[in-house]
Formats: sequence, C-alpha cells, structure tokens
Amino acid sequence: MFFSGLSLPTALPNITITRRENALALFQAYANDALASGAVPKGLEQSFAATVEISPSMWSQIKSSRPIGDKLARQIEKHCGKPMGWLDEARDATTPSSVERAFLDLALAAWRSTNSAGRKQLRAQMKAMAEAVE
Repeated sequence: MFFSGLSLPTALPNITITRRENALALFQAYANDALASGAVPKGLEQSFAATVEISPSMWSQIKSSRPIGDKLARQIEKHCGKPMGWLDEARDATTPSSVERAFLDLALAAWRSTNSAGRKQLRAQMKAMAEAVE
C-alpha cells in the first residue's frame, strides 16, 4: 500500500553511543584539567569515577559497552556541572581538545619556523609516527 505525502522518519542517533561519547568527552576534559594542574595520570579514571559517584568498575564498563540509563546520565551531568539532557545531545567530535589544540599550535610554529628541508623532515617524522600506529 502506498501513502502519498508521508515521509519516512530520519534515523535518530543511537542514545547509547551518544551518551558514551559524551561521557568520554567529560572524562577527557576532566583529565586535561587535572593534568594541566599538575596531577599525575595514574588514578585519573578512579578519581573521575568518584567524582560522578560510580565505581571504577562501572566506569570501565561504561567506556566499553555498558549503556548509560536515564538516572545515571542525569547523575553524571549533575556532578560534571552540565545541564539536564547534556549527555543525550550529539556533539561534533571533530573539534580539537585544548591539549590537541596546543599540539597543533606547536606543530604549526615548528612548521613556520623552518625552511623547506626542515618541513620535509617534520612531514617525514609525522608520517612515520602515523604509520607506526596503524
């Protein structure tokens, strides 16, 4: 049967993935702030879990596969100073973090301060590092 004038609904973002990505972004911001203030990396995940009042085990599960329910989402938002519903909103993941921005600024300064041979060397080093990760 054909219905004219009706359109199919567009695909909605997966709330489980959106909440996980946003929770990870909150942790990244927490870690960046802690590291910038002189904290050591070891123990940051446990500290973040304590901040949002969950166990380190639950945080580990959330990072990998455990869905974040409504009650837990509101709890995380509250403890991270975010408005209700913040975890549910899809965000642009392409915006560099402050740490990434600092690296990009440093890379750009190095690029601009050298000659053609230096730029060729910088490019080769970055390419080698990127290939080593793959």
